[in-house]
Amino acid sequence: MYTLFDNAFFLSAAAGWLVAQVLKTLIHMFFTKKFIAERLIGSGGMPSSHSASVCALATAACMRSGVDSFEFAISLVLALIVMYDAMGVRRETGIQAKLINEMLQAFEEMGNSDLPTDEKLKEFVGHTPLQVMAGAILGIVIAVVICNILP
Repeated sequence: MYTLFDNAFFLSAAAGWLVAQVLKTLIHMFFTKKFIAERLIGSGGMPSSHSASVCALATAACMRSGVDSFEFAISLVLALIVMYDAMGVRRETGIQAKLINEMLQAFEEMGNSDLPTDEKLKEFVGHTPLQVMAGAILGIVIAVVICNILP
């Protein structure tokens, strides 16, 4: 009897996300010299786990069902939307959050205690094109490996 864990589509997408999150955490730790547990599940950073998971899914669909299948068509459209959004709206949201956090800190330093500065906005939200591309390549490689291992 087959289970979800025998499904190359699911395993590829899940492994793409997991490997990207671990790499993201290690890369962040290398540059900051600090382990931040939130990086294991958080968005933003290098490589994009969103891109890794959707590209792994699309690659598995292509390899298992073919380029002309509805599975590949759906997963490809999903991958393009997710990657476009990660570089667009979500990235802009992170840039705006960083600017707002800097403004709130500047207001606090000027003595304005009326503004809420105890909770910062989340700055790691979107991705640069390089982060998205790295995630996409990672996801493709992972799916190729998984689809060649599983029967």
